[in-house]
Amino acid sequence: MKRGPVIAIDGPGGVGKTTVSKKVAEKLGFTYVNTGAMYRALALAAKESWVDLSSDAVLKDFCTGIDFRYDTGSGRVAVDGVDYTERLWTQEAGELASKVSVKKSVREFLVSYQRGIGEAGRVVMEGRDIGTAVFPDADVKIFLDASPEIRAERRRLELMEKGAQAAKEVGRELEERDRRDTERAVSPLKMADDAVMVDTGAMGIEEVVKQVVNVINERLRIGDTRS
Repeated sequence: MKRGPVIAIDGPGGVGKTTVSKKVAEKLGFTYVNTGAMYRALALAAKESWVDLSSDAVLKDFCTGIDFRYDTGSGRVAVDGVDYTERLWTQEAGELASKVSVKKSVREFLVSYQRGIGEAGRVVMEGRDIGTAVFPDADVKIFLDASPEIRAERRRLELMEKGAQAAKEVGRELEERDRRDTERAVSPLKMADDAVMVDTGAMGIEEVVKQVVNVINERLRIGDTRS
């Protein structure tokens, strides 16, 4: 049972989830948890261990035997002592994560791990199934969204800022990942019935953060979230 408020922030790629979630957690004085980083680290580790990513059974054995660690203070992720943090936001990591995240064994392993972190309470947890699968009883659920065109452009700019060559097919790749995430049999990407949808397309980051914090404070019905 969770011992404090859990804020779930879900949505597809390119909507500003990470930046918004970090800033919201900072304003609330809560712990920020990036569940996408966990999937990316696990996927990279599995590939480097020559695991058959198409086999749910093999992935289950892999997950059972690893030492998986996510540092809630720094956001660093390590698998069997190998720190994958610096490689998490590469295109390869994103594509691999999208493929392994459709596997039941991987989702069960990481959902259990994420719930363990969330039970401490006072967390802002970012992902694609937090409000529907990980914490269906989250105190506040936010679903960020934007048009496919805006999301593709944001992702292209993000890749450029990180020194990657802007790919002409960013939009197509984003669309393909969305398709996999929304059509997967286990915990598909979708907005929870009791979530508040925030369209980030026409707003700047600070405006989105302000709106999300207002929703959270209203839902929690407290004046000081640090108390």
